[in-house]
Amino acid sequence: MAGRVSFGSDLVTDIESPADEDGVHDSFSQLIQEQCHDLHDVIEMTPLDVEQESRDDFMYMEAPGYQRSDSDGPQQTDHLIGERWSSDTLKVLSSMPSRTIGRSRGAIISQYCNRTMQLRRHRQSRPSIQHFPRSARPSIRGYRVETDGAGFEEEESKRERLVNNLQNLSAHDRVRVLRAMPLSVAEKKELRMLVLNKAEHSVSQSQIPCCSQLKYYIIIALRHGWYGWLSFLSSLQLWQTALKCVGGRFGTGVLSYFVFLRTLLFFNVFLFLVTGLFLVVPQAIAHPEQNITVSSTWGLEVLTGAGYFSHSLLYYGYYSNQKLQTGHSCPPSKNVTSCSPGLSYNMPLVYFFTIGAAFFITCIILVYSMSKSFGQSFRIDKSKGLLAIKVFSSWDFKVIKKSSVRLQRANIGTQLKELVAEVNRQELKFPVLQRLCRLLIHMVAWIMCLAIIIASVLAVYYFSEHMHKDLIRTHASSSDPLLKEASLLAVPVVVSSINLLLPGFFNAVAWMEEYDSPSVLNYVSISRNLLLKVSVLGVLCYHWLGRVASDPHSLGLECWESFVGQELYRFLLMDFVFMLLDTFFGEFLWRLFSQKALKRKRKPVFDIARNVLELIYGQSLAWLGVLFSPLLPAVQIIKLLFLFYMKKVSLMMNCQASGKPWRACQMTTIFITLLCFPAFLGAAVCVTYTMWTMSPSKSCGPFRGLRTMFQAGKLWVQELAEVNPNLQWLASAHTYLVENPLFLFLSAGIFLIVIYFHSQVVDGQRKIIELLQEQIENEGEDKKFLITRLQDIHERKKGVTPRRVKGASEDSSYS
Repeated sequence: MAGRVSFGSDLVTDIESPADEDGVHDSFSQLIQEQCHDLHDVIEMTPLDVEQESRDDFMYMEAPGYQRSDSDGPQQTDHLIGERWSSDTLKVLSSMPSRTIGRSRGAIISQYCNRTMQLRRHRQSRPSIQHFPRSARPSIRGYRVETDGAGFEEEESKRERLVNNLQNLSAHDRVRVLRAMPLSVAEKKELRMLVLNKAEHSVSQSQIPCCSQLKYYIIIALRHGWYGWLSFLSSLQLWQTALKCVGGRFGTGVLSYFVFLRTLLFFNVFLFLVTGLFLVVPQAIAHPEQNITVSSTWGLEVLTGAGYFSHSLLYYGYYSNQKLQTGHSCPPSKNVTSCSPGLSYNMPLVYFFTIGAAFFITCIILVYSMSKSFGQSFRIDKSKGLLAIKVFSSWDFKVIKKSSVRLQRANIGTQLKELVAEVNRQELKFPVLQRLCRLLIHMVAWIMCLAIIIASVLAVYYFSEHMHKDLIRTHASSSDPLLKEASLLAVPVVVSSINLLLPGFFNAVAWMEEYDSPSVLNYVSISRNLLLKVSVLGVLCYHWLGRVASDPHSLGLECWESFVGQELYRFLLMDFVFMLLDTFFGEFLWRLFSQKALKRKRKPVFDIARNVLELIYGQSLAWLGVLFSPLLPAVQIIKLLFLFYMKKVSLMMNCQASGKPWRACQMTTIFITLLCFPAFLGAAVCVTYTMWTMSPSKSCGPFRGLRTMFQAGKLWVQELAEVNPNLQWLASAHTYLVENPLFLFLSAGIFLIVIYFHSQVVDGQRKIIELLQEQIENEGEDKKFLITRLQDIHERKKGVTPRRVKGASEDSSYS
């Protein structure tokens, strides 16, 4: 372990008590008053039993952290530790709200015996028992608090009646009753075995009918089938074993990256299914006749997306603007005029609503995922409590395979290291001068990072402008087509190089800052990489929509939408290529150089911030390109699949776990939040701006001939109103709800308000939980105070009683 954990007096104050313990606390005060009254107003005294005195002298409270000492001087500062406990105090302890409700075991069995009798009588009206009143835990036993023989016989008779009543219950109700009993596990197991043995004995005496046996066999078979189906469904989870291996070896921080990658894969699968079913498949069925010959460019079109792919289903320009017909149904030996037209498919309308619906559903899923993740990650879970739960109740005893046992052991071990590190982590307090120096270092580091980000953004802006002018000159002059197509890769290569090199500079600056917490270091790195990615994407969006789309004729483009789709395809592919290079040079070769040349066993640590921001950057490109390239999500799916296995293999071979274990309890929430607001919101704004304001190409695509893409929905509504006058209200609704941007802003505002209120509710729940935990700690302190008072009163009473007994014996001798 990374450090030691004390389960001593720190956990004593974390005792939870029932909600209905006010009466028991009142009984504490009454008991103290009675003890004080007996101390001053004793009427008749009896000699104390020697055995009881000796028993009181050697009674000690056994708990973690309590110690005994043979020396005369006090060894503990707490009055509760190392004190002698009398039988009266032990009885009070057995009545504490945190231990029991003040009843003996016989009373508990008697109560549940009566309860099962009532349940058996009212089974018709009460088919299930789900609302039992809360009971407490069993009383303290083992402190030689003895009972008489009559009580024992009465307890046994009550136990027998309880067994009979449990036998008459259904299996489901019997399990619920046994779970609700405030008895130990051994006693519950004993009761269950008694019930089962008695049931088997009764079954052996009376033969079960054949129909009942068949019914039982069918129920058992269905239950086994249901459990097997649930196990099969759990085994279908994507990369479940691989994620467990990663989490067990590298911790929750690295695991959050792979979980986030799987989440992005599901988003792209959804986009691919929507665009494939409603756009690609209908267009592929109604294949348009295009007599276009494309010259091959030595396979370079795989990297550039041009050439053969320019006139394929991959890009916007291939899709038709007509209503697609599935065919004509003509009966035999009839005229052609009697032929009925087949089904029509309005491609412009479907294209518009498919893209809009895909973004709207993705927005809903993202908001829901973010809200759910907020509620799960920002809970108030004390590390000590989680550590105790992980130590005592985290092992799954149903795991029997050796590989699964090793995997579970490694996973639990890594989580324990993270929890122990969080428990032992303390905030370092520096002197004022040192804090000022650290603040100055942080300011200089941020200034350096912001300066290099601004310089990179300016470099991308001017380089993209230069390449745009170069394309205009190349179009005006006849040049080599191979060189022209290869020049299209210049801007993607420059941008990918910046995304590859600058995170290393950020890591070097963060190393100079010397952050104490690994989580803070990751958050700072994420924020710096996020600024870089968002700034570069903003410049690229201006380049595509402000330069290319505003004047496509200067570049000789007949379909600027397909050109923008090709650009996004090139950026997505170059991003993947440079991630391969980073994995090879930054992890594999660096590990070989460190081990062979430097003779060090240390391996590089997986950079979570850089890799996560690369995923968000690639997903932003996919969302931006789904309008111009409906099959771009398929390319992103292939990229993510390769990336998962490549990163997993490289992680296992070339990386090591962080030297400072830390628990990433909120990393997934932060990733989803960054994916929603900077990435998806920016992509949605760009796509909406293109559909509302940009003029589509006049010679290609489903929106040719329209002033804007948004006009396709308006024309469809007008056609419906002309065909059916009763649908005039639909045109008005479309005008005020869809054409008016106020509705879009209103919807976005409602989403933001929902997220805000949900975050406020979660924050309020956190504050309430903090207050409740503080109240529980205060109640624990109150109990310690009351027990100390009781013990003091008992000690004073022991000092007064011998003197009074001695005086009573002298009076009897004189008489």
